[in-house]
Amino acid sequence: MKLEVLKPFGPSIVKLEIPEDIIIKMNEYTDDVIKDDNKLKDLDHGNKLVGNVHQEILLDIEFMKKIKWAEFLGNACKEWIYRENQKQLKKFELIKSWIVRQFKNEYNPLHWHSGHISGVGYLKVPEYLGSTIQENKNINGNGKLELVDGSKKLFCKPIYTVTPKVGEFYLFPNYMMHTVYPFSDTDEERRSVSFNARIDNESASI
Repeated sequence: MKLEVLKPFGPSIVKLEIPEDIIIKMNEYTDDVIKDDNKLKDLDHGNKLVGNVHQEILLDIEFMKKIKWAEFLGNACKEWIYRENQKQLKKFELIKSWIVRQFKNEYNPLHWHSGHISGVGYLKVPEYLGSTIQENKNINGNGKLELVDGSKKLFCKPIYTVTPKVGEFYLFPNYMMHTVYPFSDTDEERRSVSFNARIDNESASI
């Protein structure tokens, strides 16, 4: 039987690796900010975001320039756009980027972002994220990211689940709903970095 599987609907997601030197510098940046009350006061972004988490810390512009964060993200988006629609990215504007510090029992409710493209990557992940309340459960969502698009359809799952691993980074359309579940049984920190960005209208269109 000759057949072809098509993908006429649904957005794609990109998975890539954060360079190790950027991971190190972002962790150092975060550790320095949380030790400095004045910096923390200026950069604490928690009241503007939906997360019920310990802290959400903005990356300042000079630091992002120093580690070439926008360059890394822009290159990834450029490759993604070319593979998807064979168009050349003409504009990449990083709106903002921030660090999320999450500890046990904290969570990020279902939400979406502004701009055109968003993403999340992992800087620290607890070795163990806790067990389920019912021991026989096959699925343990503790501390995991879920990306949601649309509703359940025949041969089409609306949910993509990500188990966080240090260094892994995911890009997705800004409108894609996503949530992070709480975890338990550890005092370790789950630390991630997110961003919002705009691209040119031609690259954003089909």
